[in-house]
Amino acid sequence: MTKLLFFDIDRTIWYRDDEIPESTVRAIRKLRANGHLTFLCSGRSRARIQNQNLLNLGFDGIVSGCGTMIEYNGEVIFCKELDKALVEKTINTVRQYGFRPILEGKEYMYMDDEEFGNDGFGMLLKRELGEKLLTIKDEWGKWEICKLSCTTESEEREKCFALLEDDYEIMAHHPGVAEFVPKGFNKGTGVMKVCQLLGMKLSDTFVFGDSRNDLEMLEVAGVAVVMGNGSEEAKAAADYVTTNLEEDGIWNACKHFELI
Repeated sequence: MTKLLFFDIDRTIWYRDDEIPESTVRAIRKLRANGHLTFLCSGRSRARIQNQNLLNLGFDGIVSGCGTMIEYNGEVIFCKELDKALVEKTINTVRQYGFRPILEGKEYMYMDDEEFGNDGFGMLLKRELGEKLLTIKDEWGKWEICKLSCTTESEEREKCFALLEDDYEIMAHHPGVAEFVPKGFNKGTGVMKVCQLLGMKLSDTFVFGDSRNDLEMLEVAGVAVVMGNGSEEAKAAADYVTTNLEEDGIWNACKHFELI
């Protein structure tokens, strides 16, 4: 019977140096050869999922931007874009509190150099995206985005969050960074939407993750697998804890459940 498998990227498929274990490559290919469907499921917007080593694994689809965009067989089958008036309001609001926004879309990301010129993450985005990284100011009112992120170095950050909480799911990863995702969207809703669109059952899903931002998809899945290198919070939500990423974690879990 066909199963749907969803994989987080960072610290699940690869570490920050983007090295993918050979056993993970073999597992993805064997899963597909056995008739199962494999999806990336990431908080990253689609514009930032460009690494060819990752894409060349041959996933059947991609759930990006915390469930705001879904691709299957190379076609976009769902996309939730933020209303441009809301984006404008959000940019103006967060900047009043000293936040620096980055807008994240299906094809482009948007960032102003005067806010991120010497910032390490800003320089990383320039290297990764090249011409796909545009400025907020030059594209004012023309953005096509699904979510945004902000630096949040402010003692009044909670006041800012309160002004925007009716419109967004706000994920504050640590005191310096937060993600703003359209209300009602997360990785778990992305998994559910794929099942709805493909006519599959949630009970036939397996998800693989490692951290707090995977909790929603771990909670809705038929089987929730957490990497051995995952957080304790994620492991508490798991049906099965596999070995570490670099210790063939994905391969071992797929063998355990007789998927390969």
